[in-house]
Amino acid sequence: MTDADVASSTVPSPKTAGVPAPALELHHVVKSFGSRTVLDVEALDIRAGEVHALLGQNGSGKSTLIKILSGYHDPDPQPGMTVRVSGVDISPNAGDMARRAGLRFVHQDLGIVPAMSIVDNLYLGRAYPTRGLTVSTRSARANAREALAGVGLASVDPDARLGTLGPAERTGVAIARALATDSDSVPSVLVLDEPTATLPAPEVDRLLGMLRGVADAGVAVLYITHHLDEVFSIAERVTVLRDGRTVASGPVTEFSREEIIHHLVGSELEELHRPTGAAHSDGAARDEDPALVVEGLTAARIHGVSFSIAPGEIVGFHGVSGSGRDSVLGAVFGAEHRVAGSVRTAETELVPDRPDLAIANGIGFVPADRKARGGHLDLKVKENLTLPGLGAFWRRGRLDATAELTETRTWLRRLDVRPPSSADLPLSSLSGGNQQKVVLAKWLRKGPRVLLLDEPTQGVDVGAKAAIHRTVLDAAANGLAVAIASSDHEELAALCSKVHVFQRGRIVDTLVADEITEAELNRRLNHSGHGQSPTTERTRP
Repeated sequence: MTDADVASSTVPSPKTAGVPAPALELHHVVKSFGSRTVLDVEALDIRAGEVHALLGQNGSGKSTLIKILSGYHDPDPQPGMTVRVSGVDISPNAGDMARRAGLRFVHQDLGIVPAMSIVDNLYLGRAYPTRGLTVSTRSARANAREALAGVGLASVDPDARLGTLGPAERTGVAIARALATDSDSVPSVLVLDEPTATLPAPEVDRLLGMLRGVADAGVAVLYITHHLDEVFSIAERVTVLRDGRTVASGPVTEFSREEIIHHLVGSELEELHRPTGAAHSDGAARDEDPALVVEGLTAARIHGVSFSIAPGEIVGFHGVSGSGRDSVLGAVFGAEHRVAGSVRTAETELVPDRPDLAIANGIGFVPADRKARGGHLDLKVKENLTLPGLGAFWRRGRLDATAELTETRTWLRRLDVRPPSSADLPLSSLSGGNQQKVVLAKWLRKGPRVLLLDEPTQGVDVGAKAAIHRTVLDAAANGLAVAIASSDHEELAALCSKVHVFQRGRIVDTLVADEITEAELNRRLNHSGHGQSPTTERTRP
């Protein structure tokens, strides 16, 4: 088949009677590295006009499949191996051929430039329209407006700097760029790799609305995600990969949440329960002094915040992005400048803006941005794990590498980091969930009295999320005071015995015990976001 054949192919209409034609078909797609087969997909099809969710834990083969579709990996030669886009058989290692057939991608890093204008971002990698020998800025803007309107962003000014947009809108711009129609191709299949991994809940809803519009326009959407709520919200069909093979596939309506989890992990996950009883009730009811007391804390985005956490208690902080929920733990730890207020452990009052003193006084902090602030991706796993407290491994002026390795292996086993032999591998080689386990182990090995967790399971798969939750619950059962700032209602409901709700930098509501359900968290969050003055909101100490 010639390039001209591909260029002349058209997208099948999704609005014909009966089941829409497949826009993407895969048969007998296999990939091996050495003697290990990492992907073996017998059949997968994505229909025009549908959202098809692709699920799988890290290492299940999702990334390998995407890399084959994008031309990064060559599949193994197989009898009957087929990759067909809009009825056109393509060579999987010919990325340009796939693009011409209509296959488009939006990767997790988006590939956008915040400092550039939206219109310039839309033309990254493409030729600007010209009039004679000069660029036609008028045509470029008109095309940009049309592309933005196609993803529900008609009100966005194409001349605005991309960095002024919210997270969902930035992703929308990346989608609009991917769906731009070139002279030699029309987009028919959009592959999105975890587009909501770092988005707060309200932004997720907005992005899902954009994608629904894209599918309604006839584009087939292959949606890779870890979030089951999104699957049930937007997808018509779902496929689950495990160990490189398809273990379940069909209409979303045929699966329960529990069934999908079972297919993902291969066994039933033990149910998580938040702590109950005196050991996890209000710290004031305990005989022990609070492990952490914060009074009148004021920083750049929080004002007069007060709370305490008892040993063994798990306290949550909830709110939309920018409400203060995403700033309070950094200010407590000293990573963000403290303007006023006090932070005390059971032993001492902490000096502002001194994370080193917070660590010395038994406080650990897992930040939300794992790649930029939580870990050092280029360092080895063992170097990440032992970095705070490396002095324990120095013997007579030399690093005891054997002791460091032994300690690392102990913690890798304890938190089930995979592969278990990863001590000497760079942190970047691990999946997101296993990276997060290493960051968590880094602090737990120091035996802290207080642990601050900011979005601790953001962007990890369901198995890693459950494992991290179990680790946190076990640590609290052994007396660790835990603070969790999270936008995940399910996470807060599963772990916390108290949740403070933030609005405009202040705690405006508090839920305790049986009040902490996903539905109630959502209701309180929406109620708190309607613009009432914090002084009139119901609060609880």
